[in-house]
Order: sequence, then C-alpha cells, then structure tokens
Amino acid sequence: MEKEEICQFFNGIIRDEKNVSAGMAAIRTLLKVLEHAKSETVQELRYCLQNAVDAMRSTDHPVTAIASGSELFLRFITLATLDTPSFAECKGIMIYRGKVFYEKLVAARGKVARVAANFINDGSKILTHSKSRVVLQAMKEAVANKKIFEVYVTASSPDNSGEIMCQDLQQLGVSCTLILDSAMGYMMEQVDMVMVGAEGVVESGGVINKIGTYTMAMCAKEVKKPFYVLTESFKFSRIYPLNQVDLPNEFKEY
Repeated sequence: MEKEEICQFFNGIIRDEKNVSAGMAAIRTLLKVLEHAKSETVQELRYCLQNAVDAMRSTDHPVTAIASGSELFLRFITLATLDTPSFAECKGIMIYRGKVFYEKLVAARGKVARVAANFINDGSKILTHSKSRVVLQAMKEAVANKKIFEVYVTASSPDNSGEIMCQDLQQLGVSCTLILDSAMGYMMEQVDMVMVGAEGVVESGGVINKIGTYTMAMCAKEVKKPFYVLTESFKFSRIYPLNQVDLPNEFKEY
C-alpha cells in the first residue's frame, strides 16, 4: 500500500467509526498493510510496516496513541519470526497474532470500564475533562448497574470536545453539566472525584492527555479529591520526559 492509501484508510476509520481511537485505528491499518504486503522477506515486511507507522504519524491525529499502539503491535507480531522457518508461514502467523492482539485490545476498554464503574456510587458527583471513550464506557456501565450520579464536563477548548461528551452522557440519561475550563477550580470543591482518560502513559508514570488535565490534577490534589485516570495498557509509551516542557512536541495535543 502507498502512503496515500494508508493515510486514507487510517483517516477513514477515525472519521466513520467514532468509538475507535487513533491507536486502535493505527493497529487496524497495520493489519491491513500486513495482509496486502508483497514483501518477500521479514526485513522487507518490517520496513513496510514501519513506513506505514510513519505515514500515520504524519496525519493530523494524536501521535501518542499511534506511536505506542504501533510499537506494541509490531513487537507482538514479530515474535513469529523466531518460531517459523518459511516466510509464508511466518507472515500467516503474524496476521493471526495481529488479529488476536487487536481483539484483546477491543476487550480491554470494557474491562477497564467495568472496574472503574465500581468507584461510581449512587449520588456521586464526578468531574471529567474533554471526551474520553473509556470514561464514557465506565459511565455506561454505571448506568447499566442502575446507579444515579451527576457529571460535570469541561468544555475543553479549543475543539470543545467536552460538548460532545456532555451530549453523549445526556443521551444515556445521566445528569450532566457543561462548565468552562476556567471553572474547574471552583467546581472541584463540590465534586466527589475526578475521572479522566489518557492519550498515553510515559515510563515515569506521567500521563499525556488533553491540555488542562495537569491543571485539573493540581486542583484535585490541593483539595484532596481522588483523581482517576482510565486507560488501556497499549497506550504506555517508551519515553521518559522529565517535565512538561521536556515532552517531545509531536506528543503534545492542544
């Protein structure tokens, strides 16, 4: 597949399937490239897949999830090269392992949501930032368990993704209030917990997420409110930034 085809396929998944994150879309794209690759050696195939990763990183989507998901996917499937003598058999095993890996990741969000739903009690007031698919799934689980709670969502400028999150929660029947980003400190004293998602988790344990998350975390710490980050393990990145400024620019999402 050419770079344009790869980008078109990747962008199409994100555009048409709103519940699929950039990381999951990247893994599906790599599976597609793997199935259509005409490489004759393992080295050529790895080169082809790496080119696909570079193509996706050049698109206007969060690099954090693309990089971490792709790296873990490539590491998982290329273990097949140690087990088989022939390239055809090796490629078949790579495709099989890739599909197994993707299915595990699809199930991961549900597992995280089921665990997180246990932290939501009747009468809880929750503050969240921007839109997180995992947080939304956790709240769906809580609603399914007949729990009644209230959510405050920051508008999350400049893309106002919090408005979409608020609409999704209202469709679930959850009492939801949209607030200004600048009001998070004021609302912090009135809520029981903060629940956010993450684009990535770095080796130091730091969280990469929509700008404003750090401010929210500091506010929560100041008034001693629990701060929960919900994320799948494939978003763990092999980088070690020492502080906010040290984070590579391509990983910064505004």
